[in-house]
Amino acid sequence: MGETTVTTLEGQEEALPQPVADETGQSVVHRLRTPRRPRLWFEILLIAVSYWTYSLVRNAVPEQRAQALRNADWIWKVEHQLGIAVEQTINHAANSVTWLIVGMNYYYATLHFVVTLGVLVWLYRRHPGRYAATRLVLFSTTGVALVGYYLFPLAPPRLMDGGRFIDTVMVHQTWGSMASGDLKNMSNQYAAMPSMHIGWSLWCGLTIFALATIPWVRVLGLLYPTLTLVVIVATANHFWLDAVGGMLCLAFGYTVARLWYGALPHALPRVVPSPGRPGPLLPTRV
Repeated sequence: MGETTVTTLEGQEEALPQPVADETGQSVVHRLRTPRRPRLWFEILLIAVSYWTYSLVRNAVPEQRAQALRNADWIWKVEHQLGIAVEQTINHAANSVTWLIVGMNYYYATLHFVVTLGVLVWLYRRHPGRYAATRLVLFSTTGVALVGYYLFPLAPPRLMDGGRFIDTVMVHQTWGSMASGDLKNMSNQYAAMPSMHIGWSLWCGLTIFALATIPWVRVLGLLYPTLTLVVIVATANHFWLDAVGGMLCLAFGYTVARLWYGALPHALPRVVPSPGRPGPLLPTRV
């Protein structure tokens, strides 16, 4: 079993091992784990389908309002015990400056998508060898976040009982959140833990910091998740600990990419052969 025979010139049969690799000499798994130049049409389709699936699953999580509010009270008490419960102060201070809080509302609504897509495009064009691994980090981060939404329903601060927080979108009539105003029925309002605003923005920031060559661009990369953290708190959409949850999800995403590719994304080759032109690829920093 598993062997074929051939007849030599002397009339003797000789056993030959059954091929276990494809025509390029590489196993299917090895080829899948090898960085390669991404295909534009496939990436557009993959991102569109993945985000649609994420939104569908996230919004399909049962809105357990009572449990979500109890969890919010528990988170708030824990933060008081840790001495970090300053979200309400930041929320009220930012809301007192109209132009500032309106800008934060629109920041919350737009940059979450715009910057993330921008970084993906930049990776596709300038770092094709690192694109798939970095994209895997993002997808794994987002995927594990769905588990958090199921296991730990959490109301954002603006929905807590007692009116201690201000829903800045409702007050200023902006469209800064899918979970407020006329759009609230399109989004699960009790999926605040973990914060993917932090998970995605930190993914963007670390990617830019690791791969950009211009110093001020690398600094901007680190400032982006920092400013995002201020925004999600000032708009009363998240607690500090929601951000910690987003960071843990991102750590999981990097772990998955490290195990699959054998190196962190930034350590993979920047440029890879085009499809159909296989070549040796080693995890090297470029």
